[in-house]
Amino acid sequence: MSRIQCPRCMRPHTHCLCELIPCLASRTRVLLLQHPSEVGHALNTARLAALGLSNAELRVGEVFEDLATLLNPPGYRARLLFPGEGAQLIETVTETGPDLPLLLVVPDGTWRKARKLLHLNPLLAQLPRVTLPEGAVSRYRLRKAPGPGALSTLEAITQALEILEAPNSFAALLRPFEALIEGQIEAMGAETYQRNHGNL
Repeated sequence: MSRIQCPRCMRPHTHCLCELIPCLASRTRVLLLQHPSEVGHALNTARLAALGLSNAELRVGEVFEDLATLLNPPGYRARLLFPGEGAQLIETVTETGPDLPLLLVVPDGTWRKARKLLHLNPLLAQLPRVTLPEGAVSRYRLRKAPGPGALSTLEAITQALEILEAPNSFAALLRPFEALIEGQIEAMGAETYQRNHGNL
C-alpha cells in the first residue's frame, strides 16, 4: 500500500517538508525546466526551489513548445545556468549588463539528461550561458559528486541568487533540502551511512 503524499511538496505526509519551505521574493526570475525522469526522485530539489521562490516557475518535459514565450517575459534578459564554452561567470553579469533583471533558466536532470534538454530545445542551447564560481561543495552527503563544483539544482540556484542579489540571503531555501538528507541518513542508520558514505 502506497503512503499518502502531500500534494504540495510530494513527500509522504509523515515527512512533509512544507513547514520548512520559505516563500522568498527575488528580483531574478527563475525558470526550471525539469526532465520527466526527475519528477519522482526522492530529492526533487527543483520542486523545492520552485516552491520556495515566489518569482519561479517549474515546467516538466523534454520538448517545450512554448519555449519562445517562456524565455521572453517582458522586462527580463534570459541567461542559461549551465557550464560550457563561452559561459560567463555569474558575478560578471551584474557588473556589465544593463539594469534589466535576469531570467535564470535552469535545466534540471542528470548531466546527460540536461544536455538532452538543450539538444531537443535549440532555443535553450542558443541562450548566453552563465556559470558559478569554481570550488563550491555540495551538501548532498548521500551521493558522490561527479566532479568538483557539482551541486544539486537547489544549491546551484541558491548560490546564483546569493551572488546576483547580494547582500540578500537565500540560505532558507536549503532548509527542506537539509531536512531531507538528515531524514534519509536517519532512515538508513548511522552505521550504514558511515560505512557507505562516511568518506565522501
